[in-house]
Amino acid sequence: MNAMFHQLIDWYLHSLEKGGYWLVALLMAIESSIVPLPSELVIPPAAHLAYTQGKMSVAGVVIAGALGSWIGATMMYWVSRLAGRPLVMRYGRFVRISPEKVAAAERWAACYGPFGIFFSRLLPVVRHLIGIPAGIVRMDFRLYTLYTLAGSTAWCAVLAWIGIKAGQDEALMHGELHRVTLWVFGAFAVLGTMYYLFVHRQMKAAPKIEL
Repeated sequence: MNAMFHQLIDWYLHSLEKGGYWLVALLMAIESSIVPLPSELVIPPAAHLAYTQGKMSVAGVVIAGALGSWIGATMMYWVSRLAGRPLVMRYGRFVRISPEKVAAAERWAACYGPFGIFFSRLLPVVRHLIGIPAGIVRMDFRLYTLYTLAGSTAWCAVLAWIGIKAGQDEALMHGELHRVTLWVFGAFAVLGTMYYLFVHRQMKAAPKIEL
């Protein structure tokens, strides 16, 4: 497992050296669309590389991540806005967006209102779904962009800080399994708590879903 961990990190860091900000933006755009690519695996290594080698800047990584998130979120918004709720509900399942997920995102958005766009960028699961109800209700795109960029920038900054701090853990960087496990467990514990408190209760299954 240690060897696999090293290979994965080495591959990503080597790709970052060639792809730089463009790779960060691309991966974060994917993360904010329909593909569940964790941003926790994208930003921290890039921030660590920027902090230690100087080929990129930490601020640049944060900006690239935020812009990539906005691009992915914008795609979700406009597809939902142009297609409309009936088509999204009926055909979204073909791109891994079930009617249940759409309804859950709508309930979450109704619970938190416009501020939910900002808040959603800090939370798992709902992060890549929030553009659907925003597009369906035709939220002002300028407002949607503002909240998306603000939330994405804040989240990428947090992840960059974590990447720098984790990178200063020599045991972690040398792949000692217990240290890796500790960091991963801690990150998932925090995210899991946030998910339960702010997402799970608002995204429970609806009694009936109309297609």
